[in-house]
Amino acid sequence: MSENKPEAVQDWPNSNEFWKNKRVVVTGGAGFLGTFVVKKLRERRAAEVFVPRSKDYDLRDLTVIRRLFTQVRPHIVIHLAARVGGIGANQAHPAEFFYDNLIMGVQLLHEAWRAGVSKFVAIGTVCAYPKYTPVPFREEDLWNGYPEETNAPYGLAKKMLLVQSQAYRRQYGFNSIFLLPANLYGPGDNFDLESSHVIPALIRKFIEARELAKSATESANRQGAVIPTVTVWGDGSPTREFLYVEDAAEGILLATERYNDSQPVNLGSAFEISIKELVETIGRLMGFEGRIVWDTTKPNGQPRRKLDISRAKQLFGFRASTPFEEGLRRTIQWYQSVLSSKDQKPGVAWGETRIVVCVKST
Repeated sequence: MSENKPEAVQDWPNSNEFWKNKRVVVTGGAGFLGTFVVKKLRERRAAEVFVPRSKDYDLRDLTVIRRLFTQVRPHIVIHLAARVGGIGANQAHPAEFFYDNLIMGVQLLHEAWRAGVSKFVAIGTVCAYPKYTPVPFREEDLWNGYPEETNAPYGLAKKMLLVQSQAYRRQYGFNSIFLLPANLYGPGDNFDLESSHVIPALIRKFIEARELAKSATESANRQGAVIPTVTVWGDGSPTREFLYVEDAAEGILLATERYNDSQPVNLGSAFEISIKELVETIGRLMGFEGRIVWDTTKPNGQPRRKLDISRAKQLFGFRASTPFEEGLRRTIQWYQSVLSSKDQKPGVAWGETRIVVCVKST
């Protein structure tokens, strides 16, 4: 064994062997992150992967959760389902963000314990960290202050899963883990402007601004082209760390296979970028030649977010492998291919182009 490799590597199971006889429930398995988790589970030849769809399984309903566990009898539950959104959605629906996420998580973990599930994997959020956490965010700082106000109901609801995980391990010996991913991005992300996060919102709005300018130029029959304009909330100073969705899925499965403790663990990319640089980078990759206007009357969100990812590397060997610009290119290409396949313009309503800059991680 190499001298600089952790001893724990000796005990890490073979991935295919680990999943061979396992029945796995993936809540949110049809969603953005869940799609990649399910894909990787099938590549690892998990015996059975069950994805409860919301139309059939309202996971806020205790009787539905009990029916789910009776029907499937899972060995492992990976809980990805969440009510999510950016600043605007969090400000408009704080009660629902708190209640829906809290009640889903608390009841699922409790009923998993009652049903004899072998392992419960809880996915938290970087929004759970205090507003002014020292950078990089270390797991031991998770309780050293109140979260950024616009995300607090969501962040605190998810953080209760950590408390529950630790309490149930202490009292019942129940095996559950709690992971904190950075902000996610990638193909299949949510591009709905009412609830999308910053990267998909920017990609869509750059396309819309360009199409709007082209349409305005043609309808006015002008000799000079109308300059496309994108207005972005805040001043561009906040920083964020983004994790490519496929890397996040791999990290979750490695933790499921290799990690068995209730101490929280960050999942990140170790790459921090300001919102201003992010906007400029996406614009450059998309060939955008218009104007970018910063609306400083709108909130910035948390000033900085960058995770200390040393614990994930040490405890289960996770390291993100997708370079940031490569992930952005794949995301842009995916969305453009979706638009092309539908033979439609990117949006149905033209207007001021506004981007939410504080984002969520699953």
